[in-house]
Amino acid sequence: MTVIDFTAFIGRLATSSGETILPFFRTSLSIDNKSHNKDFDPVTEADRAAEAVMRRLIKYHFPQHGIIGEEFGNEREDAEYVWVLDPIDGTKSFIAGFPIWGTLIALLHQGTPVFGMMHQPFIGERFSGDNASAHYQGPSGERRLQTRRCASLEEATSYTTSPLLMNAADRATFARIESEVRLSRYGGDCYSYCMLAAGHLDLVVETELKPYDITALIPIINGAGGVVTNWEGGPAQNGGRIVAAGDPRVHEAALKLLKG
Repeated sequence: MTVIDFTAFIGRLATSSGETILPFFRTSLSIDNKSHNKDFDPVTEADRAAEAVMRRLIKYHFPQHGIIGEEFGNEREDAEYVWVLDPIDGTKSFIAGFPIWGTLIALLHQGTPVFGMMHQPFIGERFSGDNASAHYQGPSGERRLQTRRCASLEEATSYTTSPLLMNAADRATFARIESEVRLSRYGGDCYSYCMLAAGHLDLVVETELKPYDITALIPIINGAGGVVTNWEGGPAQNGGRIVAAGDPRVHEAALKLLKG
């Protein structure tokens, strides 16, 4: 069984989760804080309900598969196929009414991300990839995703969700990137990585990501011709400090500053 056999099922997961989430969007909904310190890490009933729907579908159709999810933990992590789910990546944007959030669905085969999708049901957009290619489907039709060429940091547009999410040392390191790039912008969560894959920006730098925040985006970025690693240049799927670039030259230049 290859990943192509799962394409229709992943689409069904996206559709079902989107139908579950949308009735909650831009409504007065209760918000819980998962953080036990002064940080604000919100979760809503929409997050929980969407992950529950996807888990039920996976367990029914593929009971032998594992699941790693943000809201309900991990099951059968050592299975040959493992699903990695983030029902709403960008919950802070979600609760503020901004549509720059998405559902992240990834499939691991023997520990390697082989397919990923970001679904934004309010706008009706899907970004998907399998490391070899990446695709967009939305109101403007369907097309293949391709990162854009960018020769240097001085020509690059960079995104991060917020420097306030970084510790002091990482924020100081990130400031070296900001001092070099042509344009630095904040916000986006998973959308930034998809815009990188679509060729609209050049660099995304983040810290303290969890595996479910990044795993689905790896096959999309790779499939569009980009590069995504941790700040040390290693695999990105375990999360942590992440750097993604559309052009390998920008990635190499960013790594030098991040390592330095």
